[in-house]
Amino acid sequence: MSAPPPTGLISLGDYVSVIGRAEVDEMRALARRLEGRTIKMVNSTAMGGGVAEILNRLVPLMNDAGVSTRWDVITGGDDFFEITKGFHNALHGAPYEAHEQAFEIFRAYQQQNLANLRFEEDFVVIHDPQPIGLIEARQKPGKAPAGPRNAHWIWRCHIDVSRPHPQVWSFLEKYMKRYDAMIISSPAFTRPLPIAQYLFYPSIDPHSQKNQDLDEDFIAKTLERFGIDSNRRILLQVSRFDRLKDPLGVIQAYKLVRKYTDCQLVLAGGGAKDDPEGGQVLAEVREAAGDDPDIHLLALPPWSALEINALQRAATIIIQKSLQEGFGLTVTEGLWKKKPVVASAVGGIPLQIQHKLTGMLAHSVEGTAFQVRYLLSNPQVAQRLGENGHEHVKENFLVTRNLKRYLMLFLSLSGAAQ
Repeated sequence: MSAPPPTGLISLGDYVSVIGRAEVDEMRALARRLEGRTIKMVNSTAMGGGVAEILNRLVPLMNDAGVSTRWDVITGGDDFFEITKGFHNALHGAPYEAHEQAFEIFRAYQQQNLANLRFEEDFVVIHDPQPIGLIEARQKPGKAPAGPRNAHWIWRCHIDVSRPHPQVWSFLEKYMKRYDAMIISSPAFTRPLPIAQYLFYPSIDPHSQKNQDLDEDFIAKTLERFGIDSNRRILLQVSRFDRLKDPLGVIQAYKLVRKYTDCQLVLAGGGAKDDPEGGQVLAEVREAAGDDPDIHLLALPPWSALEINALQRAATIIIQKSLQEGFGLTVTEGLWKKKPVVASAVGGIPLQIQHKLTGMLAHSVEGTAFQVRYLLSNPQVAQRLGENGHEHVKENFLVTRNLKRYLMLFLSLSGAAQ
């Protein structure tokens, strides 16, 4: 299934004001060396989650640069996505009771999607574990080719696989070994595999609805709509309602802060087609919040980018208290908006938060509360962290940098890098 087109036209020229004319010209020059080559991106959902957000902006930019790129989304039933959610947690190191039936269901859906998708492109990038089995479409010795004879296959792993569950990793590793390369989000995620591994940071788009500048009137009306007091300090975590994002820990940290400082807590998030646990986690969060009128739980639909943007710009401090994290684009978004961010020192977050320079890292509920209290008491420090964080994102984590890395990787794999 093809992903829906993004809202509005996206042109590489729009980014001259952000990264400069020279950078844009260099990317167009790289793209010209790929003239005639085609790319396919495949993931598990068209809306919801960081991967879909990245592809929603990256794919149009590739096409605008002159490299023909298609984005397809796999299909699956509830049973498939429950299994892949279990795989996701297990790859992060969570306990998992693996059954052969789960592996069989996973294989069956890979075959179903193989029957519905065509692979005729020169480069195929498969995102995360859900569609990893599509590598079966690759030409095998002695069999008729399913795609171009010299196609290059790349597995893009967006999650932290530094301590995976052995049985789940062993099952998926059989697929991984058949790819030409693996892309990871942090040096800590490298694994002993017989294929090349490349470091690509995830990215945000400064021109997307979630990151574009907003007028103060829209921000004020958004707070009013959600019943949030604009005259009081706001602590905000934006995330899917997922146990690995530790929303219950955020509530505990907020309660510790409230003992000393008046503030409100906003937990804003939603779900995605490939995450069936969201409703259950949201119910747990509602129970933990109880009848506290200063805890605002916002279950937002996937098309709430402007509202999330407004909440982030209104926040006094942004929190990301993940227990595990592949990268954490909500951290990137907060830094881009020059907000002080307190986040867990897990996964790819320390690549963004350089402690006491671009934000504050924490290791526990108590540590999170301490850092939040410190920043609330030292607004000049908070402002300096926000400004430094913005520059760090501009240099490293924008969609244009992601585009450039992909272009260079395709050139390298095709032997056209010289």
